[in-house]
Amino acid sequence: MTDHPTYTRRQWIALAAAASLPAVLRSARRPPNVLFIASDDLNTCLGAYGHPLVRTPNLDRIAARGVRFSRAYCQYPLCNPSRASLMTGLAPDTTTVYDNSRHFRQAIPDAVTLAQLFQRNGYFTARVGKIFHYGVPAQICTDGLDDKPSWHQVVNPCGVDHTKEEALLTNYTPQRGLGSAICFYASPAPDEEHTDGKVALEAIRLIEEHRRDPWFVAAGFYRPHVPWIAPTRYFDLYPLERIELIPFSENEMRIAPELAYFTRPAHWGMNEQQRREAMRAYYASISFMDAQVGRLLDALERLGLVENTVIVFWSDHGYQLGEHGQWMKQTLFEASARVPLMICGPGVGVRGRTCPRTVELLDLYPTLVDLCALRQAPENLHGQTLVPLLQNPQAPWSKPAITQVQRRSGKIPVMGYTIRTERHRYTFWDEGRLGEELYDYDKDPRELVNLASSISAAELKAKLRRTLVETLQTRGARLRA
Repeated sequence: MTDHPTYTRRQWIALAAAASLPAVLRSARRPPNVLFIASDDLNTCLGAYGHPLVRTPNLDRIAARGVRFSRAYCQYPLCNPSRASLMTGLAPDTTTVYDNSRHFRQAIPDAVTLAQLFQRNGYFTARVGKIFHYGVPAQICTDGLDDKPSWHQVVNPCGVDHTKEEALLTNYTPQRGLGSAICFYASPAPDEEHTDGKVALEAIRLIEEHRRDPWFVAAGFYRPHVPWIAPTRYFDLYPLERIELIPFSENEMRIAPELAYFTRPAHWGMNEQQRREAMRAYYASISFMDAQVGRLLDALERLGLVENTVIVFWSDHGYQLGEHGQWMKQTLFEASARVPLMICGPGVGVRGRTCPRTVELLDLYPTLVDLCALRQAPENLHGQTLVPLLQNPQAPWSKPAITQVQRRSGKIPVMGYTIRTERHRYTFWDEGRLGEELYDYDKDPRELVNLASSISAAELKAKLRRTLVETLQTRGARLRA
């Protein structure tokens, strides 16, 4: 007599959905799980991205198991617009989310989020921590702007960093609220007493409880979002004398149009010592977050789930540490728009490879649809599946990446849009009425030469502008020209 495996109802539904997958994606005995890991305000200061100082051994583990995208970009360099776009698969001009207070369902009430689609395909879906937006640190412990239809279960952890230690912060920008201040504290409390430590432990608990079901578990870490509170031992990894400041000259604040800049005055007036201390705190927060990712990876190995779990690691946007005198996000410069993105697991055909193609966070929704053979996906998704690049990171790929941010010119809101190819970035503000930018990263990786007025670059600028406008018109942008 032949033994047959026993499946839950959710597994049977998801197995049926997987029937149309290519054999390489159906090799597992059950539908692949998804561990969806988000980090808040994280740039590419990571070991896997070649940073000479920052230690991220666990993120390096993910990179070694799959594909690291070296040119991945967010749709909007601010938490709520970026996360709403990623989770709906729709650009900000369709969600109409341009700030941290608007919920995407105000404009698109019937949107099917990525997590909802997993639900409809028989998966258990859960969120621990920050996936949709809520303000850090004020809304820690709350649902914030979460989307209740997306999840079977949610957990809002709360650690000593929020309940006890915010009063102990060193703050170099006291005129700003804690959610956007340069402030930090080296905590004596152990990892598991911090909010991010609790995120890892709660995510592991949910995985253990549902290990016999197909599951989509989203673990949203708070660090390295400010305030930079992390255990002391992570600060100890980075002696101040080893911190190298980002090169800066005052004339960098005049290279681009006025609207291109967010931080005024440069560095918010911090001196060099304060900037070093801030960078150390940011690096410490990254290493602390990385250690919590390691807890998740160790749990998958302990439970025997590694081979059947797609792991996606992403950040909602980049983060500036002094480039052009800018700090934090909300610009269209490279350090703000670029994000770390790594994928490994079933359906990823290579290990330890780097993909140089320009990709967007919008691409994650259709990618997971393909990797997990999800049915009834929305037909209006704005991204493009990354599966061909997960099989061959050097595969032909002509799709650029689009990022946008809103400013005010007087009392009038205006939009800046930028298009990034593998070599160039073209940006216009108010469709060029308030300025343009053009950078050649092969020759000018620090964005010090704005070619927008160069006669020799006129043809290139026109081509990039045409592609930008055509793409925006398919994504709901209301252009005047």
